Amino acid sequence: MAYRPTKKFKKTLLGGGAVVVLAGLNAPAALTFAEEKYHAYKIAQPGYKAQYGSWSTVDIPEEYRTNAIHAALLNSGKVLIIAGSGNEEKKFDEGTFETVLWDPKDNSFKLVPTPEDFFCAGHAQLPDGRLLVAGGTARYEVLGDKVMRAGGGMRVKNENPDKPITFKKGTRFRSPSGVVYVSKFDVTVPKAKREFKISYAKSGRMLPWKTTVKAAEARVFVEAVEDGPKAVTKQSAQYEIEGLKGEDADNAYGLAEAITMDKQDFQGIRAAYEFDPKAERYIPVDPMKEARWYPTLVTLQDGKVLAVSGLDDVGAILAGDNEYYDPKTKKWSKAPFRYFPTYPALFLTKGGKLFYSGANAGYGPAGKGREPGIWDLKKNTFKKVGGLTDLDQTETAASLVLPPAQDQRVMILGGGGVGESDKATGRTAIIDLDEGDSPVFERGPQLPQGTRYLNSVIMPDDTIFTSGGSTDYRGRGASNILKAQFYDPKTNAFKEAAEPTVGRNYHSEALLLPDGRVVTFGSDSLFGDKDNTKLGKFEQRMEIYTPPYLFRDKSMRPALGAGPRELAASGRATYKTAHPERIARARLMRPSAVTHTTDVEQRSIELGLKKGKGEVTVEVPGDKSLVPPGWYMLFVTDGEGTPSEAKWIHVR
Repeated sequence: MAYRPTKKFKKTLLGGGAVVVLAGLNAPAALTFAEEKYHAYKIAQPGYKAQYGSWSTVDIPEEYRTNAIHAALLNSGKVLIIAGSGNEEKKFDEGTFETVLWDPKDNSFKLVPTPEDFFCAGHAQLPDGRLLVAGGTARYEVLGDKVMRAGGGMRVKNENPDKPITFKKGTRFRSPSGVVYVSKFDVTVPKAKREFKISYAKSGRMLPWKTTVKAAEARVFVEAVEDGPKAVTKQSAQYEIEGLKGEDADNAYGLAEAITMDKQDFQGIRAAYEFDPKAERYIPVDPMKEARWYPTLVTLQDGKVLAVSGLDDVGAILAGDNEYYDPKTKKWSKAPFRYFPTYPALFLTKGGKLFYSGANAGYGPAGKGREPGIWDLKKNTFKKVGGLTDLDQTETAASLVLPPAQDQRVMILGGGGVGESDKATGRTAIIDLDEGDSPVFERGPQLPQGTRYLNSVIMPDDTIFTSGGSTDYRGRGASNILKAQFYDPKTNAFKEAAEPTVGRNYHSEALLLPDGRVVTFGSDSLFGDKDNTKLGKFEQRMEIYTPPYLFRDKSMRPALGAGPRELAASGRATYKTAHPERIARARLMRPSAVTHTTDVEQRSIELGLKKGKGEVTVEVPGDKSLVPPGWYMLFVTDGEGTPSEAKWIHVR
């Protein structure tokens, strides 16, 4: 349906434009002005909003504008927006790290003290409603042409079984040829492990114990004291630690394979914190065993969290060292060893297995860890699945578990080539994990164009809202896509939605709010013009999308009244409602924790529904691999898909 201005509006608009055109002055500008006026008029019409929805910009006071790198919805209804240093090296050098707490209800903001640089960390929802935030930035990258001093990873050894040893930032390591390197961070090396070996003579008599010592080690990044290539070495060597004497000098030393002037990548940190939505502050917990930058954190069926991948403390991608976080003990433990590129999209499926859709963001070689598959954590086996086309373009793709989660269907949308590739695909594909022993991807409908960094949000009416993205790496060539659309799993087709006014690419996020709207944040364009001659600026505006279902008759919108905040052991919860006859479906929706188009938390679960007089009762499935413990939004919808406002309920 087309929406046209009134005759009076058209006459005024075209008449005014004609004067400018006849005068022969600024004709293109006048035409653009006229088109913009007409567009603004069109999208403001009730009929347009009812069909396509509507966008609005959030009013953010200047002191709360930040570079939204991460966004998570808390069970208080507020949104945690984490910037850390926000991809600004100056802020990193100053130690200026930012977090903003936004309340969509009254559009109020609050600055939260941020103890670490959580830029490019990982996060996951915990069973008690806290948000686990782990990893982040220890050091910014230095590109090859900017590297002035040789640097690399140093393994610091400790052969003393009686005590650990700590070396402060600036510790000097001397090579056999006399070249000196300094550590860029503090490093603590555990004490060595003493092992006792018992042996027996042929007669059966026990011989005296033999004691062996196995050296402990820790990594640290070191850099040459002097500029230039003289400090470059590609040979393994042992390094003396200056300042140590006697036994300490014998027991502690450095080992390095190579120290070069190659590009020096970002480096991760081990720090981990829980954000408390009640106290509205970060609370430190035990650090991870491995430093991680760009990790994925995924909540498991028992409430534990698995941390996967990332760049380590010397800027190398982890070979497969994964670990579990236990929210009861606040400690980390070793998890099955398996390699993935950074920010892999891993989804909890029936039986507790994880499905890797192939979507990822950032770092890792093109030929390793890109194929999708099913990861059995108990057996540590990985079964690859076929059918996915454009396998070379899964980086920066969006991915999610299609609603309802019981159907066990996973979708991947768009994506691009590895690294700074200009490739982008409009491919979508869907896999049904319940379909036999060897499920495969099948092609879905094409996106309107090749799209990287697409944000995709599960909606209460079982559709998928997708918006933004760009056709090139970080929006190069002014390639941001000012489009949005809904994917309907029932029809397997896209439907046009209202166009956003703010472009979103790298470092952008979108999530569902409890009132049924969608909010979008961030974007970090590499350049600010079509010719790629001006550096881009981080997009600090926020936009909210109001879907068509909220422009229907408000008096007919479903509403839930009084009911429990805790799910009973029976799995059922009853809520008051004035019109139970209007309610057709109920969905339990897990709140998002999203970064780099990666959101492995969001999911929508179909609930049993029973209507009574002035009330409805919902029943939550007992399968914890479908419903991992935590806080959820409960939506009910009518026959047209119009949702209620959400009620928060805690599933233990």
